[in-house]
Amino acid sequence: MQGKASFVAKQEGILAGLDVALAVFQRFDNTLTAKSYIQDGERLRPDDLIATVSGRMNPLLKSERTALNFIRMLSGTATVTAEYVQEVDGYDVRIVDTRKTTPGLRALEKYAVRVGGGYNHRQNLGDGILIKDNHIEALNAFGMSLGDVVRKANREKSHTINVEVEVEDLAQVEEALEAGAKILLLDNMEPEEMAVAVRMASGKAVTEASGNITLRTVRAAAASGVDLISVGALTHSAKGLDISLDFTS
Repeated sequence: MQGKASFVAKQEGILAGLDVALAVFQRFDNTLTAKSYIQDGERLRPDDLIATVSGRMNPLLKSERTALNFIRMLSGTATVTAEYVQEVDGYDVRIVDTRKTTPGLRALEKYAVRVGGGYNHRQNLGDGILIKDNHIEALNAFGMSLGDVVRKANREKSHTINVEVEVEDLAQVEEALEAGAKILLLDNMEPEEMAVAVRMASGKAVTEASGNITLRTVRAAAASGVDLISVGALTHSAKGLDISLDFTS
């Protein structure tokens, strides 16, 4: 039996993952033919025809759910990223993701963040040194302070890697800067405190706001003057965009 399946948008959002979805059909049957009408990064509106896939109905039906899972998930990530980017419009700041991704799907989810206008933080632990509270707490057992930990990292790192350190108050900001940290992750700070930290770090380090950033609070964080705002919710909490696959025989 021959037929055709059509991807149709059911709500407004940003398309991402179409190539991945179409590749699912090719994995089941490489004789299936596809035609795209909208590309990744374009805005969808209800009832927009995104793409069609034609050929044998058996592989079309086998592929349906997996293909939809990819395109819905990735479009949802791109859409929520675009919402955060829009919220900080007018400020010289980047919305970045985190490593809080679905196991096995990090590359795809980070791709969707870029499609939505955001930027990628580290892909993995080898992309940079990020000293967080748990690292500092662990090394406290050896009598090391935050500054000691930063200096140790700077001594032992490759020249191609920067050291970022999570700080929770202005005293830690000062200590991290004196030790040579090049990026400060301002964890759960109020916008007023972040603004002071930004002034302290001016010309010395990049500043990143992080911790419970939401659409309601992101603009205030941007107004503090930080360079980056990291949002775990872009990947760990994004709701799939409503896209259907409609069949005709």
